[in-house]
Amino acid sequence: MLGLLGAAVAVGFVLAVALGSTVIPLDRAIPALLRADGADPGAEVIIWTVRLPRAVTAVLAGAALAVAGVQMQTLFRNPLAEPYILGVSSGASLGVALAVTGWAGPAGTLTSQIAGPGRAGLVVAASAGAAAVLMLVLALSRRVRSVATILIIGVMVGSATSSLITLLLAYSDGQRAQQYLTWSLGSYAGTTWEDLAVFASVCGAALLAALSGVKPLNALLLGENYARTMGVHVRRTRTMTLLTASVLAGAVTAYCGPVAFLGLAVPHMAKLLLGTADHRILMPAAVLLGAAVSLACCIATQAPGSGMLLPLNAVTTVLGAPVVIAVLLRSRAARAGWTG
Repeated sequence: MLGLLGAAVAVGFVLAVALGSTVIPLDRAIPALLRADGADPGAEVIIWTVRLPRAVTAVLAGAALAVAGVQMQTLFRNPLAEPYILGVSSGASLGVALAVTGWAGPAGTLTSQIAGPGRAGLVVAASAGAAAVLMLVLALSRRVRSVATILIIGVMVGSATSSLITLLLAYSDGQRAQQYLTWSLGSYAGTTWEDLAVFASVCGAALLAALSGVKPLNALLLGENYARTMGVHVRRTRTMTLLTASVLAGAVTAYCGPVAFLGLAVPHMAKLLLGTADHRILMPAAVLLGAAVSLACCIATQAPGSGMLLPLNAVTTVLGAPVVIAVLLRSRAARAGWTG
């Protein structure tokens, strides 16, 4: 199964590079991708400047959100937990809203001085907002014992920041509000190789940290008390899981916007395909399946040959919502069969 998922990622990557508003046949796309002698110069520019960075971004974002989703669902023992449940995405959105609407004051001025008012400025603002919420949630989590309490704290922090965003947009002019709403729809486009150097480094480090913690997560499947009897340092494992999942979700939000449903749906899809919750297998499968599904969504947003660019979250929601509904119905049927 892992081999098939790897092949799906490879095929999806090639298709994401070949397909777009301008269709480039595979016999032209592959030589341009390899920069072979005699490759079409126009195709080479399109592929290396636009499509290849977009495809790499899709792979990184899909893998990061899928792994973060597995971590959150295991930690909270909740099938509806997802990477943004702790409010990290809301924090990133608040940072962008402050920068875009001009309400950031000195912070907005500092952001403009560091990265400029364009895409780089939005990345810095989103990263700052996500980091602020992450530090707040981690600080509060050290004062409580129950993961349910941490979950409630994260939901409340996310709700509070979402309310602040609504107030900011209500008192902003239409053009600034439209700029924020466009960012909030999510997109893999626009990333440069300089962006990817940072994005890939952050995601790679966090993914390695997540993959190195699969044994404690396996113990947590049966509850914190069982994990303690197996010698797991529960508080340390909880903190590291929250940290890595939040870093993954925050990095994706900073560079791609708040991408919906991938972190919620892909872990369930991986469990259904593999038939196991063993994180030693589930984590690598989530990386590959997340990348494959993300590439499929990336291709769907391009509407090949039409020149249209669909919102990323519209595509991920169409894909993810049926998966979540199926999981809920399956869980309810399982409980009914058990009680019956």
